Amino acid sequence: MLLKADYGELFPTRKSFVVFIAYMALFVNQGLLVTASQNQSDNSYNYNIVLVVLITEAVKLLVSVLLYCKENHPKTFCSDFLSNSNVMMLYFIPAFLYCLYNNLAFINLSAFDPTSYFLLLQFRVVITAILFQIVFNKKLSKQQWFSLMVLTLGCVVKHVDLSGPPQSPAKLEPQQPLDNTTGGINIWMNFLLILVQVVCSCLAGVYNEFILKKPGSEVNIYIQNSYMYIDSIVCNAAVLLYQGNISQVFSADSINLVLKYKVLLVIVNNAAIGIVTSFFLQSLNSIVKTFASALELIFTAILSWILFDIPIFTNTICAIILVSLAVIVYSQNPINNTRPAASDDTKLKSKHISAV
Repeated sequence: MLLKADYGELFPTRKSFVVFIAYMALFVNQGLLVTASQNQSDNSYNYNIVLVVLITEAVKLLVSVLLYCKENHPKTFCSDFLSNSNVMMLYFIPAFLYCLYNNLAFINLSAFDPTSYFLLLQFRVVITAILFQIVFNKKLSKQQWFSLMVLTLGCVVKHVDLSGPPQSPAKLEPQQPLDNTTGGINIWMNFLLILVQVVCSCLAGVYNEFILKKPGSEVNIYIQNSYMYIDSIVCNAAVLLYQGNISQVFSADSINLVLKYKVLLVIVNNAAIGIVTSFFLQSLNSIVKTFASALELIFTAILSWILFDIPIFTNTICAIILVSLAVIVYSQNPINNTRPAASDDTKLKSKHISAV
């Protein structure tokens, strides 16, 4: 067996099992909820996706402040926040990268079905491994290279027609601004945007590693998350200004579209992911996270078939098996950058909360 662990080791408490289920359900829900909020005729959005991301970051900020006040006296928040304001400036780089990541998530889910989207996102394991090898001078073992090649093969197999009717790697009508190009260019542009999203996530994670290891090592985790979310709000506001229609974005009609229940569910679910992820990383280990990633792919494929009538072809099944196997094998010997033991949980929490 690949994993030598019994259920007692995987889920030491009832709470850890509940957290595992909630973690997996929220990630599966996010892709399904975003897809459900689209116009089914052309996979576009009635609402402004940048505004939705901005509101989501504001909700996360509020939650971080409340969690800080739960553990500390509210009066100390301002003093702690201001005393480490130099760290806030450093967070603008990962905040900008996550701003791109979160907005591209909506665009890419308009071009790919949820199963294809989550399969392609697993390619971040490859990018992260390569980045760690370059930035932290970590050499990959043969087992790691094997798992990365299998993962890449799984992503490719998903878009090779093995049986059934012809299957396009992307939906037929991707969201603007891709509509004005030819079908072939659309496909490659969609893959390029997925790659950009993955690279943004990986670069931001590596940069967070730097912040948490040096300038931010003594800063409270909730203060750091507050810095991240404030910077993210600023970055998304800058995108709205760049679009040149900020008055229209904050008009009554636009706000009413955001307040529709499907969009509110997207916002609340995304904010909840950050909260549950911190509990997940406190209660469980990376092996269980690997199982969660594999099960997310399976449940996403099944629910997409039930809810949106997206067929499950042979290549989808093969891709899920290959990617799940690759991630599990990789988890046996993951690329690991040595960290001080005392701050390990803090680093993991900050990285994963900010990444969603």
